[in-house]
Amino acid sequence: MNVFKKIWCGILSLVFACNAAAQNIEVAMSPSKELPLVNPAYKGKLQINEIIIKGNNKTKGYIILREIQFKAGDSLSINELNESFQLARQQVYNTTLFHEVKITLAMISAFQVNVIVMVKERWYIFPVPIFQPVDRSLNEWLVRYKGDLSRINYGVKFQHYNFSGRKDPFHLFFMNGYTKNVSFSYLQPYSNIALNQGFGLGGGFSENREVAYKTSADNKILFYTNNNFVKKNAYGNLSFRIQKGILNRHIFNLAYSKITVSDSILSSSFNPNYFNTNSNTNGLIDFTYTYQYTNVNNAAYALKGVTSYVTVSKRGLGLTGGTNRFFVEATYNKFWAHAHNWYTSLQAMGNVKLPFEQAYINQKAIGYGNANIRGLEYYVIDGVAFGILKSTLKKKLFSVKIPMPFTSTIIPSLPFSIFAKTYADIGYCYNKKNYTTNLNNRFLYTGGFGIDILTLYDISLRIEYSFNQLGQGSLYFENR
Repeated sequence: MNVFKKIWCGILSLVFACNAAAQNIEVAMSPSKELPLVNPAYKGKLQINEIIIKGNNKTKGYIILREIQFKAGDSLSINELNESFQLARQQVYNTTLFHEVKITLAMISAFQVNVIVMVKERWYIFPVPIFQPVDRSLNEWLVRYKGDLSRINYGVKFQHYNFSGRKDPFHLFFMNGYTKNVSFSYLQPYSNIALNQGFGLGGGFSENREVAYKTSADNKILFYTNNNFVKKNAYGNLSFRIQKGILNRHIFNLAYSKITVSDSILSSSFNPNYFNTNSNTNGLIDFTYTYQYTNVNNAAYALKGVTSYVTVSKRGLGLTGGTNRFFVEATYNKFWAHAHNWYTSLQAMGNVKLPFEQAYINQKAIGYGNANIRGLEYYVIDGVAFGILKSTLKKKLFSVKIPMPFTSTIIPSLPFSIFAKTYADIGYCYNKKNYTTNLNNRFLYTGGFGIDILTLYDISLRIEYSFNQLGQGSLYFENR
């Protein structure tokens, strides 16, 4: 235990030390600091005559213009140009619609310039075959179930990330095998003339051959299964979005799910607290509000900037009993870029659910979704309140571009960036005493090292070897 505490303190000290010496340097996706067409001795302001968009074959020009904080007719000083260009390029790139963005200017008089935005669009249509294990991760399927092929889902997923050219993704999902699932979703983020309001909708139906009915004392998910489908779920949702600026977003969501499970799950042999009721069918109504703030150089793999969100959610129409739940969740992530391709980050996340007496399906905490602690990926920790703090120190080793063996204007080369990293995480998850497990209500700490491989379309491969407070070491890899 003393060794892990020393590792944690040492890495955390190194993180803060590096942050204190951070320099304001340019990182990936930032524009050039050189503006050779402008006389640096000029102290006045330049007026933007026109913003010209080039390369957008599918994307509407006004969708790109709304991400740029300056407009035609604005005046900028020479000192403001670089910072303004950097932010504009960052925001256009973070739409995830383009794999390359360049912003330049052209002088048209001594006091006026045209701003030229050159983009290269990504490929937006992906009919993707599905062949994947049903488990939470590939690691769990390989390690716990020894790669059992009977636990495979197969099907097809159709995704269009820019359906009408307004950054509106449309998804269709057909899956068979261990699980059956038919679903769709559509998001129109800019549905009004002012481009500051939008909506989303989705729905589907699924059947599962197994149900996670309980968490064991050693923090492993226990599944109920038989020869038939033991869980059915019909669901739908509507959302309304407000985004008046570039960095802030408000999302209101209404969702309904009707879940039916096998009667056996509610028996004393398994988990009578599954729904916290005697019925094996439950209709769940969720009202959710989320505030998001994003100001990073790359939304998919941030190296500099800040992201945060706050979510407030109410499940059910009552205050207590059954599946009624009120929760607040918040996340704050800070990323620093330093000299010589060194980077650090601190990420904090917390969640509180009320009341503390919750049905089993409402108790998901650490080990689900983005609420993970590196080194404890093979465990789940249920709870009604948790907090996580993660620190990372990384070094960019190199970047290469491999030319494609065939001529392509969409993907002329295959880029790779390799990062080496070390990290330390801490956390705590609280639950009522009658639901506690080995990892509940105790201080959690882990550390480790690994590499990240970043390539085309923001695909990243994470390979890590971690140590945890249980004295265990484990190798983990994940593709995002």
